[in-house]
Amino acid sequence: MDRFYSLDHASIDFHFKQTPRDFVVEEIPLYDFSGEGEHLILFVRKKNLTTNEMLGVFARYLGIKNREIGYAGLKDKHAMTKQYISLHKKHEEMLENFTHESVKIVSKTYHNNKIRIGHLRGNRFFIKVKKVNPTNAQKIDEALKNIAKFGMPNFFGYQRFGNDGDNHILGEKIAKGEARERNPRVKKLLINAYQSHLFNLWLSRRLEINRLVNNFEASEIESVLNMPNDEVQKLKAQKHPFKLMSGDIMEHYPYGRLFDFEATEEDFRRFNEKDISVTGLLCGKKVKISLGIARGIEKDFDDEINADGARRYAWVFPQDIEGRFKQEEAQYEMNFSLPKGSYATVLLEEVAKRKINE
Repeated sequence: MDRFYSLDHASIDFHFKQTPRDFVVEEIPLYDFSGEGEHLILFVRKKNLTTNEMLGVFARYLGIKNREIGYAGLKDKHAMTKQYISLHKKHEEMLENFTHESVKIVSKTYHNNKIRIGHLRGNRFFIKVKKVNPTNAQKIDEALKNIAKFGMPNFFGYQRFGNDGDNHILGEKIAKGEARERNPRVKKLLINAYQSHLFNLWLSRRLEINRLVNNFEASEIESVLNMPNDEVQKLKAQKHPFKLMSGDIMEHYPYGRLFDFEATEEDFRRFNEKDISVTGLLCGKKVKISLGIARGIEKDFDDEINADGARRYAWVFPQDIEGRFKQEEAQYEMNFSLPKGSYATVLLEEVAKRKINE
């Protein structure tokens, strides 16, 4: 299935290469650190290293295991990234002489608890794209305004699928017991890639349905989608670019509990006001599935695998979006914040309306 995009403009031509100079990420912590406690909190800047590689740098320097270092999330390798890590306070004195060409300790504080995976609110990004002419700069302005107003689809980025983009193929075999992987971390990574692949296919299908709803009459859509006319009319009545449908599973935003979409005026209002959002399925065991019309679409991208499933926001609302065109340099700079688990490169692809990693 071809990737669908949420915006209506033609693709925008610009040059982007993910480098530390043109791609900067800063972690937004889930909570304020207390300033006291037995855990040393380091705010660390790295470049051209994965988070695991950066943890290895500290672990080898201190003579400890990687698992003794707490962190909230994985950050891109080909970028300048800033994130928080935690260690036991006993290592503080030894770290006073720490130096590394690709890692710098920016600041430190203390906290009562170790940082755990997921303990972040989101990330703040800076991205620079090049070879931008004035016409395309205006198109980027309009695309960013649209995303700021309505939000964007929450696809998994190309980074999720490995250097060759095919990790999901082996992940499917492992998830179904047709192949083996002894390393637990690699096994989980590959299975996650398969779950992510199915999620992306489902989300693209939902965006395709949005396009049909916007561009065709209800009588034409009814037979194409095999959907009752009254349901099609409900979709067409929605002003938001992402059309909610009967049986969808919603979640409080930016975090909270799951609940069934009931198509009340209150549900639509809260979605439009970014208080709740719709979710998609990451297939597996122990997961809540959608119902009715929504399930009819979702089941085509579901699979029985030997792994736990989950639900993921299908639509997210980037915040604090800023854009600047530098005409003399033919460059466009943008800043924005995304919730945890969302990809800045997906926002860039929505703006460009094309793949950017080719």
